[in-house]
Amino acid sequence: MKLSAIILGGFLFISVSVGGGFALLVSKFFKHSNVGLALLCGGFLVGLLAVDIIPTAFNMYELPALIIGGLIGYILFRIMYQLLHSTSQNKPTIYLLLIGLFIHTIPLSLTIGNLTPDASFTGTITTSTILHHLPEGFALTSAFLSQGEKLWGLFLCFIGLSVCFSGFIWLGHLVHLTTRGQGVLIGVSISLIAFTSVKEFILHHIRVVPMRSVVAFTLTGYLFSVLFHLVY
Repeated sequence: MKLSAIILGGFLFISVSVGGGFALLVSKFFKHSNVGLALLCGGFLVGLLAVDIIPTAFNMYELPALIIGGLIGYILFRIMYQLLHSTSQNKPTIYLLLIGLFIHTIPLSLTIGNLTPDASFTGTITTSTILHHLPEGFALTSAFLSQGEKLWGLFLCFIGLSVCFSGFIWLGHLVHLTTRGQGVLIGVSISLIAFTSVKEFILHHIRVVPMRSVVAFTLTGYLFSVLFHLVY
């Protein structure tokens, strides 16, 4: 069981790395515009929520649990926003997005931990792990590049996501988190990702470039997320 968790964590690392590779290719078109890349990332995250994460959450979890999680996520966002922005200019954006993505992996990895003992699910789980996290790699890499962060930090984030994923899969072999509890966690992650993408990546840059450019960059990011969704 431990081995399967490690292997799936490795697949996640490959997945986010491939998604990151796509983001690096796209960033070549924004070589002189970190603002454009930030808006692209914001649009991509909004699209990821709109076409994938939120519809899936509504299908799998109860609305009250998602609402409670969303409120908790908003409170956490406000607290962390104030604390982190008092000490740094760029990194709070990365931290807030990372926390949201880390929390997002917990219900999925716990569920996989409950299912992996059943051999009939092995192929489905492996494929899902690889494809589901391509957009997250794209989003994280775009965020790092838009903030001017070093790529070694991105590499450490990918490793951290993989370790977190493997750890909670292993924990899923031992404990069972209720569907309501999973819904609350998903609500927290949706709220953190949503407020970070809109406030930090879009609204923060809306006065820096003309409105036409804001719409173009953001819409391009949104369309990229739709494309990812159609492909996987």
